[in-house]
Amino acid sequence: MSFFDCLYLLENADFSIVEIKINDLPAQASASEKFHWLKIDKSSLQISPLTFSSMDSHGEIEERYFDNGFLKFDSKTGTFIEKYNSAQHQLISKNDKILPEELIQQIEVYLN
Repeated sequence: MSFFDCLYLLENADFSIVEIKINDLPAQASASEKFHWLKIDKSSLQISPLTFSSMDSHGEIEERYFDNGFLKFDSKTGTFIEKYNSAQHQLISKNDKILPEELIQQIEVYLN
């Protein structure tokens, strides 16, 4: 059993973007300690943190602002725009939020 839950999972052929919540922290832990957004390269399994800045919600549309980009998504699709609009990536929302075992293990290694 993993010590974190996957709250959001979006992906394309090249990478996954996930929001995880760490479960085994004290009640007084800050939101930045509990919640993490990660960009994971599918070929190398390299994890890059997305530094959360702010969020917004408009009905079914979710928006997340990071120091290194912007993510806009709904229950079906999403777009990740890298900082300075250097690249735009179309994503598919995975509503089952089930991470492959190798990805779970890689995230656990990253967090430790």
